[in-house]
This record gives sequence, structure tokens and C-alpha cells, in this order.
Amino acid sequence: MSLTDTYFVEAIPKNIAQEVVVANHYLHRQAPCSMAFGLFDDMSQLVGVILYGVPASSTLLRGICGDDEAKNVYELTRLWVDDSVGKNAESFLIGNTLKRLDREIVVSFADSSQGHVGYVYQATNWLYTGLSSKFRDPKVKGLEHQHHATYANGMTNAQLREKYGDRLYFVDRPRKHRYIYFSASKTRRKELMKKLNYSVLPYPKTEVAA
Repeated sequence: MSLTDTYFVEAIPKNIAQEVVVANHYLHRQAPCSMAFGLFDDMSQLVGVILYGVPASSTLLRGICGDDEAKNVYELTRLWVDDSVGKNAESFLIGNTLKRLDREIVVSFADSSQGHVGYVYQATNWLYTGLSSKFRDPKVKGLEHQHHATYANGMTNAQLREKYGDRLYFVDRPRKHRYIYFSASKTRRKELMKKLNYSVLPYPKTEVAA
């Protein structure tokens, strides 16, 4: 029996999707979300969610295919499927949502610090474009439970030092495998490929050094 016989995918309210990922995704926090979809079993029970949102980084938005495509980018920000669901469920959920998006360029990252290589993106024919850039994230003693964007958004390092003083420190951000998908017609995909600013590389099969 195929997944199609047992499961179906529908758009769901963003607040419901956020509740599910906070409760179940390993990061246990909300993510940018412009569109959300749920995976339902034959009893209409929600057993998976996927969130797509506008990336927080303007550098990423512009960097994929240039300034003129910056407003045409979503990031797959969260993906969770219950362990009870059969094999290939994540690929099924991704494959049944990409064509429903209202933007053509989708980027996602596989977290190397969690041992993720991105096999689910490979199974759904995304382009692999290497590891994210090396970066150091600001941290503040006493605020480690918060994402750095909460207290550092829009602030320079100098401004952060002025505000937090000796409480401020920096940690290396784990590098992530970057995947890109063009949800567009064949002709349009060719256009976007010409604009792509990253090299398309062979899929990684095992974890690589960060």
C-alpha cells in the first residue's frame, strides 16, 4: 500500500503548525512561516507538518538568484513527521507541497551539527549547493535559552557590546548543507538556473567536515 492510499496533504493554519513544531521538532521553537501544510492519516489525524517562510537573512534572499528574485524566495523552515508514519513520509510531504507555493525558489538546510546530510532533499531532486558560510553568532550570558535573533536583530557587534558588555560572547555557527529547489515550469527553471549564484555540486553521502 502506497502513502497516497493512506495519507493526504492539506494547507493548515499557521498557528496550528507552529504549535506542532514547538511541541515535536527537535529545535522546539517557532520558525518563519508564510505557508503551512499538514500530513493527515486516513482518520484525519495530523501526523506531520511542513512550514515555508521568508528567510530572515536578506543576504540569503538576494544571494541565491540576485536582487531581482529576492522576493521570490521561501525557506523550508520546519519539517516534522511522526515516527509512526511509514517510510518516505517526509519526501511525500515535501513533494506534495512544493507545487502549491506562491514563490518559485525554495531553499532549505540540513543541520550538520545534528548529523543531517539532507537525504530527504536528495530524494525529492533538490539542487545541492554546498555548505553555508562560516559565521559566529552572538550570545549573551543569561539569555542562552533565546535565539540570538531575539536580542540581536538589526544590531551591529559594536552596538551589542555597548548594550551587553562582558555578558556578550560569540560561538561558531554549525555549518549546514544548503539545498535549492525551483518550483517552476521547465522554461522558467532554465531562467533561474542561469541566475543561480551557487555552484551545483554532487550530493553528499556522508557527513563532511565543517
